[in-house]
Amino acid sequence: MAASSSLNSGSEVPTAAWEIDLSRLQINDFVKQGSQGTLFCGKYDGRDVAVKLLEWGRDGHSTPEQIICLGESLRELAAAWDEMDHPNIAKFIGAFIGKSPPPDTTSFVLTERLNGGTLREYLDKHTKCKLNYKNAVNLALGMARGLSYLHSRQIVHHNVRTENMLLDDNVNIKIADFGVSCIDSDPKDMTGRTGTSCYKAPEVLDGKPYNHKCDVYSFGICLWEIYCCANFIDVTSAALHNQLRPKIPKCCPQDMARIMRMCWDVEPASRPEMHEVVGMLEKLNTKKGHGMVPAGQPSGCSCFSIKHHFS
Repeated sequence: MAASSSLNSGSEVPTAAWEIDLSRLQINDFVKQGSQGTLFCGKYDGRDVAVKLLEWGRDGHSTPEQIICLGESLRELAAAWDEMDHPNIAKFIGAFIGKSPPPDTTSFVLTERLNGGTLREYLDKHTKCKLNYKNAVNLALGMARGLSYLHSRQIVHHNVRTENMLLDDNVNIKIADFGVSCIDSDPKDMTGRTGTSCYKAPEVLDGKPYNHKCDVYSFGICLWEIYCCANFIDVTSAALHNQLRPKIPKCCPQDMARIMRMCWDVEPASRPEMHEVVGMLEKLNTKKGHGMVPAGQPSGCSCFSIKHHFS
């Protein structure tokens, strides 16, 4: 279907370089429904794209004032994303920000279409056989480099998790889903419970002011998931406040375990910057193995039963 067929704004002339012309957008197959919007595959000017449909206000929770703020934030993010060029950031094609009054405010975000699935899906396929250490480190490096790049441009992702990391045909990570990202400004202006709970930093769960270090915390959880090829179970805020974290396997190299612990430190100021994480990952020795031992092999490492999920 053509996007303009359901919107009266399709004839509007784009006013910014990143604004798309809805009359040239074709929305095809439904992909999935997410907490931040609905994902479709489609074509724009004949090019394969991923289309994220944002319908603010239809949830019945957002006020007209909040929807206006969301549109302004998306406009600011789109302008910044349009200037990005990094191998670990999904390429931005353009966006349309709806101007209709709530609850009919409909917006679109278009990115390059990637066919490798999500990092979460990739890790699920290796639950039993596991990744070798070099591959695990390379995946972590891709994510860390992408986040470091975002932070260097004062952008906080807010929703870092393996499900939001896409893979291209060569299993290179592309960070996507900037639906709740925002420009990093005064920390007192950034509060609220964004993201997915088991990846959330304690300060976010508490509704306290936070900054880009919330992404570092989430990365630490993702790093554990990448190494273990496991899915960290959802935990309560009380568990996080008691500083319970995923149990690091005995077979995990000390340097890798140290990075995990530094990233998910309860104190934001004690967490490293993402560019420092990149440096630490680059120094890891991947030539001697040290990958997660596959299930069923003797290792003395029993970290997958629920009662052993926390350290």
